[in-house]
Amino acid sequence: MFDAATTALLRAILDEVCRNVSTGETGTRTHVATKILEAATRGEVSPEGLRQVGRDALSRAPTMWR
Repeated sequence: MFDAATTALLRAILDEVCRNVSTGETGTRTHVATKILEAATRGEVSPEGLRQVGRDALSRAPTMWR
């Protein structure tokens, strides 16, 4: 479980990375969120590191999700 500040950071990064993804594209957003959470669980908590993880996840999301 993450503290409130880290949770807010994770949410902000997800929203930033997915700003051009429709809110209806839940599969893509879930994929990106999962990868960001996995990175944070491994100890990556820098905003830039999390952004990069999110961008990489978005670029690798299965095409049927985009």
